[in-house]
Amino acid sequence: MSAINGKEFIDRINRMDTEIWFDGKAIKGKISEHPAFKGILQSKASLYDLQHDPGLKEKMTYVSPETQELIGLSYLQPKTKEDLIRRRKMMEIWARHTNGMMGRSPDYMNTVLMSFASSAAVLKDRENCFPENLQALYERAREKDLSFTHTFITPQVNRSQSYYGSSKEPISAKVIERNKQGIVIQGARLLATQGGLTDELLVYNAPRMYFEADEAFACSIPSDAKGLKFICRESFVGGDSTFNHPLSSRYEEMDSILVFDHVLVPWERVFFYDNVEAASDFMQKCSFHHFATHQVVTRQIVKTEFMLGVAELLVETINVREYQHIQEKLSEIIIGLETMKALIEKSENDAELDEWGFMRPSTLPLQVANNIFPRIYPRISEIIQLVGASGMVSLPTEKDFDSEIRTDLDKYLQGASKTAADRVKIFRLAWDLTMSSFGTRQTQYERYFFGDPVRLSSLLYHNYPTGDYVKAINDFLNLKNEGQL
Repeated sequence: MSAINGKEFIDRINRMDTEIWFDGKAIKGKISEHPAFKGILQSKASLYDLQHDPGLKEKMTYVSPETQELIGLSYLQPKTKEDLIRRRKMMEIWARHTNGMMGRSPDYMNTVLMSFASSAAVLKDRENCFPENLQALYERAREKDLSFTHTFITPQVNRSQSYYGSSKEPISAKVIERNKQGIVIQGARLLATQGGLTDELLVYNAPRMYFEADEAFACSIPSDAKGLKFICRESFVGGDSTFNHPLSSRYEEMDSILVFDHVLVPWERVFFYDNVEAASDFMQKCSFHHFATHQVVTRQIVKTEFMLGVAELLVETINVREYQHIQEKLSEIIIGLETMKALIEKSENDAELDEWGFMRPSTLPLQVANNIFPRIYPRISEIIQLVGASGMVSLPTEKDFDSEIRTDLDKYLQGASKTAADRVKIFRLAWDLTMSSFGTRQTQYERYFFGDPVRLSSLLYHNYPTGDYVKAINDFLNLKNEGQL
């Protein structure tokens, strides 16, 4: 097979018998026609179509080492810095097509799976570990252009550091049985973005202080595996109108809770189980953080560009560019944008081959970006709100402009450089981006994309090589080394 197009993606998802619960009901019929999901599925399908655009095909695909067919470039395992840049440019194309709004565009999970396969040797010769299964999944996904979501967060029953869980029935998903067919999972996991809207579900462990052996497992299963259900939150789709809801009508990804009710995972789909040390080592030593963060920062840069464009268009529409406080606010966005761009380029410039011959972007610049973006994103959102001011509140709808009050709207809602209809479209975009339920979810999503910001700061501090700087000060002050008389 080869890189799929949008229709093939939609058809494949519609054929699945995935158990998805929305607003108290199990969804029946074609998922692509459901009001809560059709917008995101159409947007995702349009990304796959770009792989077949004659003007973009060379930038979006590469030749399969197995079949010689053209396959998605986000599956490419980079061997050179040029490969890294090629991957980034491909990811920029997909990100710009969705204005950076789709946190789970296909290249994110493709990158995650590629990074896992590139580091599968970490699991070699370990008890209850099957690196060959991870490699096989990567190759199958690459050749069939499969779509994935993932889950690694446990339910927030008790977040005390001393709480390990003691309920008789599993709450956090655990392996409760091992038999000839495979492992059996019971319990729940949180926050599968686009849960139920992909071919497969990738399950693994997030690093944490403590987890028991029966929680230490990783696998991949079809989204319609027997006993697996996706429980969706409330939809943030404001409506079908792209005038009224320009972002949520297209990019509302949906988040879901996953419930595993005696889900059987065949042995050929298990990567490891009952091995806490392997679970911990794999996430620490694999290239996940290098490649996944590289993809995320690429998308976040595009999203920041989009937000800068929205902010500047607001400024032009109501003609407030001459005010220095407006210039200062827009400069904040520019500084954040250029900082992020510099960091991703540094990660590529400082990239090095790992022990298995794959070119990993440097993590330190990416870790810095991980600490910057959760702080600047809420501020950029606030800047857009402050620039728009009261104009963000009184916003008529598309139907208002199709009614007899159109003449009033045309007269009283025109902008300095825009008609009333265009001015309202711009302000509705700014509102959907920063103030709607969709927009506020985006802020929370970016704030916690890679976890607790405090933990990310601590991780950066512990990983940053300060030794040479300390030595320089010791030398400058002619201080004696520790223990020296």
